[in-house]
Amino acid sequence: MASATAVTAVGSVVGVASGSTAQNNDAEATAADSTLLADIPAGQQAQVQTESLTAQADVQAIAADASAKKDAEEAARKAAAQTAIDKREAAEKAAKEAKEREEAEAKASRSASDFPVYSSYSIAQIQSMARQMVPSDQFQCFSNIVDHESDWNYKAVNPSSGAYGLFQALPGSKMSSVGSDWQTNPATQIKWGLNYMNDRYGSPCGAWDFWQANNWY
Repeated sequence: MASATAVTAVGSVVGVASGSTAQNNDAEATAADSTLLADIPAGQQAQVQTESLTAQADVQAIAADASAKKDAEEAARKAAAQTAIDKREAAEKAAKEAKEREEAEAKASRSASDFPVYSSYSIAQIQSMARQMVPSDQFQCFSNIVDHESDWNYKAVNPSSGAYGLFQALPGSKMSSVGSDWQTNPATQIKWGLNYMNDRYGSPCGAWDFWQANNWY
């Protein structure tokens, strides 16, 4: 078999014979490259390729480390920001709950004696009293029950059972546990009704949930 050099040399001769200078130059360059590659032992070629691949791997590793470091820093920044947000929200929630608890305690401590006594009361006056005694987040549930039981008529009487007042207590005299003026003072009735809902259902909203399911409480 002819060597690469020999084959190339034959090509060069053919090129010269055909009068093509470009073909002659290309053939000479190819012959030179082939000769250079042929001159490098196979073992050295493998070493050169290995070193090249190693260098590429090193560059890729450095780039990967830089990317991972950047991702880690970004993740840490986001985590720190989220932690700060969570702490702020927790503090705001605690402050709100403390304020609501303080408000509820203040309202719960109010009694009928804290309100002026009149010979009669309008619905607006009765509702104003209730708002000052019932926690804000429970007032709507409280109001719903009064709406259904008496329509805010503190002298309402059930002709069949004799249930009396804003909450249709049966018997009405139950409300005397809060004040002897239970028949004429809506503040006394409100105090009794709130205590009843808290003791029996945990809250006015608990009482309203039961009322909706049973039409009584």
